[in-house]
Amino acid sequence: MADSGPMRPDARAWFQHCTTSATSVTDLDLDALLRAKRWGGHRVSVVLPARNEEATVGRLAADVREHWMRRLPLVDELLVVDSDSTDATAAVARAAGADVVATSDVLPAHGTRPGKGEALWKGLAATTGDLVVFLDADLIGDVTHYVPGLLAPLLTDPQVSYVKGCYTRPLEIDGQSLPAGGGRVTELTARPLLNALWPELAGFVQPLGGEYAGRRAVLEQVPFVSGYGVEIGLLIDLLHLGGLSSLAQVDLGVRRHTSQSQEALGTMAGQIVATVLARAECGRPGHHRPAASGLLTQFRHDGTGFVPRSSAVAVDERPPMATVPEYRARWAGVAG
Repeated sequence: MADSGPMRPDARAWFQHCTTSATSVTDLDLDALLRAKRWGGHRVSVVLPARNEEATVGRLAADVREHWMRRLPLVDELLVVDSDSTDATAAVARAAGADVVATSDVLPAHGTRPGKGEALWKGLAATTGDLVVFLDADLIGDVTHYVPGLLAPLLTDPQVSYVKGCYTRPLEIDGQSLPAGGGRVTELTARPLLNALWPELAGFVQPLGGEYAGRRAVLEQVPFVSGYGVEIGLLIDLLHLGGLSSLAQVDLGVRRHTSQSQEALGTMAGQIVATVLARAECGRPGHHRPAASGLLTQFRHDGTGFVPRSSAVAVDERPPMATVPEYRARWAGVAG
């Protein structure tokens, strides 16, 4: 086996000192977390962005409500943001005890756009916690420990403003499960780009992971990419806002969800590349990076020949929430 090469020193130091583990509830001192929440006067909101997730969102919402609202009051607010679902996602989530809003009903004067990032941005607007936890709605298996695991660094270290979950990701295709191999867009697109352009972020195991938590005061200062580029956009923008020391990650063990097709992953990768290019420096003085095309062309074979299919991957961003007049007016009223 070849020797592993050296890791950039600042990334290695961050990885060693800012990565904690919470692979089960027993890894956490729940009483201490509750005390820290009360001492800090914190209010915690959990947001689940969901589009056609009736098969999984109910169990996930019920789990959060039972463990972290009823048994131990770590969470004050549980919101499912329904992103134009055509199935029973909203009804299932309500039956499980979650509050539910449609993306089109939040900040209606600003309209609505497709994409996961839109649901996250609207979820930030529709909640009231000073600490906000985001969880993907397609999680399967035991994820009870995710919420307290993500909250722990925020509750115990005032310097930390944003926490990413990390995990191993089995690859499940055609009924077969491999212990690793999930997160293909991370390994083939996001990680190489981050290592090349923002090498101080090389210590993040799952930069595209959908489980993370942050302080509202920080999340409201950065834009949200409307599509799948939202996670890598947040990571880069929050690095610029608060520095590497304001970021942390927690090992949550294993994450299982439904794997997507190669074509769907290609579209996701295209959105991530567009998001990164929008944030990359122009380069040497006098040299400017050409604008990204905004289109991704993929090919299918119809039995006779290759058929091209193009989809839009251009970056579509929502502005920092703190700049939205309706949001500012609401919080000014709360402060008053």
